[in-house]
Amino acid sequence: MSKADRSKKRKSRDRFSKRVPKLGYYFIVTDTKETEQNYMYGLRDSIPQSVQNNLVIKVVKSKTVDLVDKAISLAALNPQYGEVWIVFDRDEVKDFDEIIAKAERSGIHIGWSNPCIEIWFYAYFGVMPHFQTSTACCDGFEDCFRKHTGRKYVKSDSNIYHKLCDCGNERKAIQLAKQRLLEQVRNGKYKPSEMIACTTVYELVDEIVSKIKYKEKYGDI
Repeated sequence: MSKADRSKKRKSRDRFSKRVPKLGYYFIVTDTKETEQNYMYGLRDSIPQSVQNNLVIKVVKSKTVDLVDKAISLAALNPQYGEVWIVFDRDEVKDFDEIIAKAERSGIHIGWSNPCIEIWFYAYFGVMPHFQTSTACCDGFEDCFRKHTGRKYVKSDSNIYHKLCDCGNERKAIQLAKQRLLEQVRNGKYKPSEMIACTTVYELVDEIVSKIKYKEKYGDI
Protein backbone atom coordinates (compact mmCIF):
# COMPACT_ATOMS: atom_id res chain seq x y z
CA MET A 1 0.00 0.00 0.00
CA SER A 2 1.37 3.41 -0.95
CA LYS A 3 2.09 6.13 1.56
CA ALA A 4 -0.66 8.23 -0.04
CA ASP A 5 -3.19 5.41 0.36
CA ARG A 6 -2.23 4.90 3.99
CA SER A 7 -2.55 8.62 4.64
CA LYS A 8 -5.96 8.71 2.95
CA LYS A 9 -7.25 5.79 5.02
CA ARG A 10 -5.85 7.26 8.21
CA LYS A 11 -7.66 10.54 7.57
CA SER A 12 -10.88 8.64 6.93
CA ARG A 13 -10.54 6.77 10.22
CA ASP A 14 -9.74 9.99 12.10
CA ARG A 15 -12.82 11.69 10.70
CA PHE A 16 -14.99 8.70 11.50
CA SER A 17 -13.71 8.65 15.09
CA LYS A 18 -15.01 12.18 15.58
CA ARG A 19 -18.51 11.29 14.53
CA VAL A 20 -21.40 11.87 16.90
CA PRO A 21 -25.06 11.14 16.18
CA LYS A 22 -26.92 13.96 14.48
CA LEU A 23 -29.44 15.90 16.48
CA GLY A 24 -32.46 13.62 16.56
CA TYR A 25 -36.03 14.40 17.46
CA TYR A 26 -36.70 15.11 21.13
CA PHE A 27 -40.07 14.91 22.84
CA ILE A 28 -39.77 16.68 26.20
CA VAL A 29 -42.66 16.42 28.66
CA THR A 30 -42.98 18.36 31.90
CA ASP A 31 -45.80 18.96 34.36
CA THR A 32 -44.97 22.59 35.13
CA LYS A 33 -46.28 25.63 33.26
CA GLU A 34 -43.57 28.07 34.30
CA THR A 35 -39.94 27.45 35.11
CA GLU A 36 -39.10 24.18 33.35
CA GLN A 37 -41.27 25.05 30.37
CA ASN A 38 -39.67 28.48 29.88
CA TYR A 39 -36.17 27.11 30.31
CA MET A 40 -36.78 24.39 27.72
CA TYR A 41 -38.33 26.84 25.27
CA GLY A 42 -35.26 29.01 25.68
CA LEU A 43 -32.98 26.06 24.99
CA ARG A 44 -34.96 25.22 21.87
CA ASP A 45 -34.94 28.81 20.62
CA SER A 46 -31.16 29.04 21.09
CA ILE A 47 -30.40 26.37 18.49
CA PRO A 48 -30.41 26.99 14.72
CA GLN A 49 -33.90 27.61 13.39
CA SER A 50 -33.48 24.82 10.85
CA VAL A 51 -33.54 22.20 13.62
CA GLN A 52 -35.78 23.85 16.21
CA ASN A 53 -38.63 21.59 15.15
CA ASN A 54 -36.52 18.67 16.39
CA LEU A 55 -37.41 19.69 19.93
CA VAL A 56 -41.04 19.48 20.99
CA ILE A 57 -41.89 20.62 24.52
CA LYS A 58 -45.20 19.47 25.97
CA VAL A 59 -46.65 20.73 29.24
CA VAL A 60 -49.25 18.30 30.49
CA LYS A 61 -51.88 18.75 33.16
CA SER A 62 -51.06 15.64 35.09
CA LYS A 63 -49.98 14.56 38.52
CA THR A 64 -46.25 13.93 38.56
CA VAL A 65 -46.85 10.29 39.42
CA ASP A 66 -48.69 9.91 36.09
CA LEU A 67 -46.06 11.75 34.06
CA VAL A 68 -44.43 8.60 32.66
CA ASP A 69 -47.73 7.18 31.35
CA LYS A 70 -48.60 10.54 29.84
CA ALA A 71 -45.21 10.77 28.12
CA ILE A 72 -45.60 7.25 26.71
CA SER A 73 -49.07 7.96 25.32
CA LEU A 74 -48.02 11.28 23.77
CA ALA A 75 -44.87 9.81 22.28
CA ALA A 76 -46.88 6.98 20.72
CA LEU A 77 -48.78 9.60 18.73
CA ASN A 78 -45.50 11.09 17.53
CA PRO A 79 -43.25 8.11 16.68
CA GLN A 80 -40.72 10.27 14.83
CA TYR A 81 -39.48 11.60 18.15
CA GLY A 82 -36.93 9.00 19.17
CA GLU A 83 -35.73 10.72 22.36
CA VAL A 84 -38.48 10.99 24.96
CA TRP A 85 -37.69 12.92 28.15
CA ILE A 86 -39.61 13.88 31.26
CA VAL A 87 -38.42 16.87 33.27
CA PHE A 88 -39.58 17.33 36.86
CA ASP A 89 -38.52 18.23 40.42
CA ARG A 90 -38.39 16.20 43.58
CA ASP A 91 -40.10 19.04 45.44
CA GLU A 92 -42.67 17.20 47.61
CA VAL A 93 -43.21 14.25 45.27
CA LYS A 94 -43.54 11.16 47.46
CA ASP A 95 -42.87 8.58 44.72
CA PHE A 96 -39.86 10.40 43.25
CA ASP A 97 -37.59 7.34 43.03
CA GLU A 98 -40.37 5.09 41.77
CA ILE A 99 -41.28 7.51 38.97
CA ILE A 100 -37.65 7.62 37.83
CA ALA A 101 -37.33 3.83 37.95
CA LYS A 102 -40.53 3.42 35.95
CA ALA A 103 -39.30 5.88 33.33
CA GLU A 104 -36.01 4.00 33.00
CA ARG A 105 -37.83 0.71 32.56
CA SER A 106 -39.97 2.32 29.87
CA GLY A 107 -36.97 3.64 27.95
CA ILE A 108 -37.71 7.25 28.85
CA HIS A 109 -34.92 9.67 29.74
CA ILE A 110 -35.27 11.73 32.92
CA GLY A 111 -34.17 15.25 33.70
CA TRP A 112 -34.81 15.31 37.44
CA SER A 113 -33.74 17.92 39.96
CA ASN A 114 -33.42 17.57 43.71
CA PRO A 115 -34.95 19.58 45.27
CA CYS A 116 -35.90 21.75 42.24
CA ILE A 117 -34.62 22.99 38.90
CA GLU A 118 -33.19 26.10 40.52
CA ILE A 119 -30.33 23.90 41.76
CA TRP A 120 -29.40 23.47 38.09
CA PHE A 121 -29.73 27.22 37.53
CA TYR A 122 -27.32 27.74 40.43
CA ALA A 123 -24.71 25.70 38.54
CA TYR A 124 -24.55 28.37 35.84
CA PHE A 125 -22.98 30.59 38.48
CA GLY A 126 -20.50 27.96 39.68
CA VAL A 127 -22.19 26.70 42.86
CA MET A 128 -24.75 24.08 43.89
CA PRO A 129 -25.62 24.74 47.55
CA HIS A 130 -27.09 22.03 49.75
CA PHE A 131 -30.82 22.79 50.08
CA GLN A 132 -33.27 20.25 51.44
CA THR A 133 -36.43 21.96 50.23
CA SER A 134 -37.57 23.69 47.06
CA THR A 135 -38.62 26.76 49.03
CA ALA A 136 -35.17 27.23 50.53
CA CYS A 137 -33.52 26.58 47.18
CA CYS A 138 -35.69 29.11 45.34
CA ASP A 139 -35.24 31.74 48.04
CA GLY A 140 -31.48 31.29 47.96
CA PHE A 141 -31.37 31.41 44.20
CA GLU A 142 -33.21 34.73 44.16
CA ASP A 143 -30.23 36.29 45.97
CA CYS A 144 -27.72 34.50 43.74
CA PHE A 145 -29.52 35.59 40.57
CA ARG A 146 -29.72 39.21 41.67
CA LYS A 147 -26.03 39.21 42.57
CA HIS A 148 -24.91 37.93 39.17
CA THR A 149 -27.45 39.62 36.91
CA GLY A 150 -28.59 42.70 38.79
CA ARG A 151 -32.16 41.58 38.15
CA LYS A 152 -34.97 40.04 40.14
CA TYR A 153 -35.56 36.33 39.62
CA VAL A 154 -39.08 35.49 38.45
CA LYS A 155 -40.07 31.83 38.03
CA SER A 156 -42.25 32.72 35.05
CA ASP A 157 -39.44 34.56 33.25
CA SER A 158 -39.68 33.54 29.58
CA ASN A 159 -36.05 34.59 29.01
CA ILE A 160 -34.52 32.63 31.88
CA TYR A 161 -32.39 30.38 29.65
CA HIS A 162 -30.80 33.31 27.82
CA LYS A 163 -30.13 35.21 31.05
CA LEU A 164 -28.43 32.20 32.60
CA CYS A 165 -26.24 31.74 29.52
CA ASP A 166 -25.43 35.45 29.22
CA CYS A 167 -24.51 35.98 32.88
CA GLY A 168 -23.31 32.47 33.76
CA ASN A 169 -21.30 29.68 32.15
CA GLU A 170 -23.22 26.75 30.70
CA ARG A 171 -20.19 24.56 29.99
CA LYS A 172 -18.94 24.91 33.56
CA ALA A 173 -22.47 24.31 34.85
CA ILE A 174 -22.56 20.98 33.01
CA GLN A 175 -19.18 20.00 34.42
CA LEU A 176 -20.20 20.95 37.95
CA ALA A 177 -23.52 19.07 37.81
CA LYS A 178 -21.79 15.98 36.42
CA GLN A 179 -19.14 16.12 39.14
CA ARG A 180 -21.77 16.52 41.87
CA LEU A 181 -23.66 13.45 40.67
CA LEU A 182 -20.47 11.36 40.64
CA GLU A 183 -19.63 12.54 44.15
CA GLN A 184 -22.99 11.38 45.44
CA VAL A 185 -22.49 7.92 43.93
CA ARG A 186 -18.99 7.69 45.40
CA ASN A 187 -20.52 8.53 48.77
CA GLY A 188 -22.87 5.56 48.45
CA LYS A 189 -26.02 7.46 47.50
CA TYR A 190 -27.80 5.83 44.59
CA LYS A 191 -31.41 6.93 45.04
CA PRO A 192 -32.18 10.28 43.41
CA SER A 193 -34.22 11.26 46.47
CA GLU A 194 -31.02 10.97 48.56
CA MET A 195 -28.93 13.01 46.14
CA ILE A 196 -29.56 16.46 47.57
CA ALA A 197 -28.47 19.40 45.40
CA CYS A 198 -28.21 17.25 42.28
CA THR A 199 -29.79 17.22 38.84
CA THR A 200 -29.70 15.30 35.58
CA VAL A 201 -31.14 18.11 33.47
CA TYR A 202 -27.54 18.80 32.46
CA GLU A 203 -27.51 15.52 30.51
CA LEU A 204 -30.25 16.75 28.18
CA VAL A 205 -28.67 20.18 27.77
CA ASP A 206 -25.21 18.71 27.20
CA GLU A 207 -26.47 16.28 24.58
CA ILE A 208 -28.32 18.92 22.57
CA VAL A 209 -25.70 21.66 22.83
CA SER A 210 -22.83 19.29 22.01
CA LYS A 211 -24.56 18.02 18.87
CA ILE A 212 -25.33 21.54 17.70
CA LYS A 213 -21.74 22.69 18.22
CA TYR A 214 -20.47 19.62 16.41
CA LYS A 215 -22.81 20.28 13.50
CA GLU A 216 -21.63 23.90 13.32
CA LYS A 217 -17.98 22.81 13.32
CA TYR A 218 -18.04 19.78 11.03
CA GLY A 219 -21.36 19.97 9.23
CA ASP A 220 -23.42 16.91 8.34
CA ILE A 221 -21.32 13.82 7.57
